[in-house]
Amino acid sequence: DDRSKGKTFIGNTNFFLMNDDGNLHIWFFQFAFACALSSIVAGTIAERCKMSAYLFYSTFLAGFVYPVVAHSFWSPNGFLANGSATDNPLLGVGAIDLAGSGPVHMTGGVTALVMAIILGPRKGRFYDDKGVALLEPKEFTSHSAALQFLGTFALWFGWYGFNPGSTITISSDSQGNVAALAAVNTTLAASSAAISAMFTSTLIEYRISGRYTWDTTATMNGCLTGLVAVTAGCATVEPWAGFIIGIFAGWFYLAGSALLLKLKIDDAVDAIPVHMVGGMWGVIATGLFTAPRRLEAAFGMTEHVGWFYSLGDFTLLGVQLISCLWIIAWTSATMGIYVWVLNMFGMLRVDPLDEERGMDISVHGGPAYNLDEQKDLKEPTSA
Repeated sequence: DDRSKGKTFIGNTNFFLMNDDGNLHIWFFQFAFACALSSIVAGTIAERCKMSAYLFYSTFLAGFVYPVVAHSFWSPNGFLANGSATDNPLLGVGAIDLAGSGPVHMTGGVTALVMAIILGPRKGRFYDDKGVALLEPKEFTSHSAALQFLGTFALWFGWYGFNPGSTITISSDSQGNVAALAAVNTTLAASSAAISAMFTSTLIEYRISGRYTWDTTATMNGCLTGLVAVTAGCATVEPWAGFIIGIFAGWFYLAGSALLLKLKIDDAVDAIPVHMVGGMWGVIATGLFTAPRRLEAAFGMTEHVGWFYSLGDFTLLGVQLISCLWIIAWTSATMGIYVWVLNMFGMLRVDPLDEERGMDISVHGGPAYNLDEQKDLKEPTSA
């Protein structure tokens, strides 16, 4: 985009990558972000959403809703662009979000929340067949903790492309140091969040039941929440701050997950507390912990640092809060109307019988796991 054009709502040049060879790397990064964004929503609405609805919401979300948010943060013509990208940043500083806690994860999380509310819970999750509320939500246990861990570590590994890679270049010592800091903070936040979620969930269970259990799902989702949270400020906060951001991320995940159950909002994989709550905390934490020397190294800016470094200067934290409100308002309004229309025309939720049989069989032509064959292999044959 051209700085001289001033503030714009959305990009309006170089469609289909025409005459834009110098920015192909930016396109590739945004393509990856859009893929991540749509997959966030898919986890929340699993087991009850039509395949056609996946295609429709993904197209609208990645093709229009997300580009507006990304443009507002990262284009020199965006109204939230920081001082390194534009000559007239909001309140003299603009929003600080290196790799997308807000534009990617919050946008995906808010979309997931909107769709979960409109779509409704899975059959039997909060109500029985007669529509009477259950005393406790029915647990839909995962089929493989091993695959959960494999997926978590795959995401953690991929985050080193997400966060350090968002520096785009490491051709100089200073740029390499910024990328290295992003990698260190990514590691610390993921680790501390996993630990805080695991031990806190264990203590809560002990207070309730009097026995210790180690919740691996809470540990893995806590880890992912830490990764989401540190994504915004990974290049502008000190390592000790990255560790603290992770600790609180684990706690915010547990609180968000519990709140969803209390409100009877069914999130199949807890993507809403991981991405929406974690993303919001990451954007706000950047306004609290951004260090002066780190801000200058990453963005070339020296004014309006994190609130903890200058208690009399609320500017950066204020812009970060405005960013959160903007994402919530824009995403919930656009996706809310769009998903409501899909639901009104019967294009959103699968037939109850198909949901009962399972979508692997009813939609995709067969079970994902042949449990009958596995049972036969385990049973001894008669002599």
